[in-house]
Amino acid sequence: MNPGLRWWWVTITTCLAAALALSLGFWQLRRAAEKQAYVDAMQLAALQPPMAGSEWLRAPNAMPVLHRPVRLLGTWVAGRTVFLDNRQMNAKVGFYVLTPLQMSGTGEVVMVQRGWAPRNFVDRTQLPPVESPAGEVEITGRIALPPSKLYELGGASAGAIRQNLDLAQFRVETGLALATGLTVVQTGSASEGLLRDWPVVNAGVEKHQGYAAQWFALSALVAGLYAWFQLRRRKPLPKDTDPHV
Repeated sequence: MNPGLRWWWVTITTCLAAALALSLGFWQLRRAAEKQAYVDAMQLAALQPPMAGSEWLRAPNAMPVLHRPVRLLGTWVAGRTVFLDNRQMNAKVGFYVLTPLQMSGTGEVVMVQRGWAPRNFVDRTQLPPVESPAGEVEITGRIALPPSKLYELGGASAGAIRQNLDLAQFRVETGLALATGLTVVQTGSASEGLLRDWPVVNAGVEKHQGYAAQWFALSALVAGLYAWFQLRRRKPLPKDTDPHV
């Protein structure tokens, strides 16, 4: 290849590689900013006064009410309690326990993520002893999306112990007037056989910032190597220098 043509090819390739690395670095910074904004909004929502009633269940957009604290009065539908398997709390594997709560005065039903309970690894069909007081109860919590879903072989499971829970299907299965878009994560100290040391949401802001630093470093490395091997080597030798010495 002609030396001049090769130089232009290397120059153009280097510029494209450095520009691509820079672009990816700035994209990672934008992702970090988006997730930091989400964390800030979540923390701000948690500082709002508790909501009461059920108006939030009918919000056309869930985002303004997510993570808001709530105080609810209602009755447990204890016979429809669901135990989500393979859920961790404090590095231990067990169940997330969910029970529908029929709210007083409206008849509407919301699924409450009540807490975590250990499982019996000797008899995997045995349910942990969870208390569901009869009569009207008052709970405090925060508004949340339905629980995350884990990988599951085959179709959706049924029964008390399940791998995942689809609220829309559960509404049809039970005939309850269950809200399907939002749930409540119950907060407070351990009670009724349940722990409530819910994990703190990690948005991964630091991860994106670290990726951005790596992309910027790669861009700088590409530019530095180009400057060293192309521009420096193209400098003419001094006239009084014998290249054969």
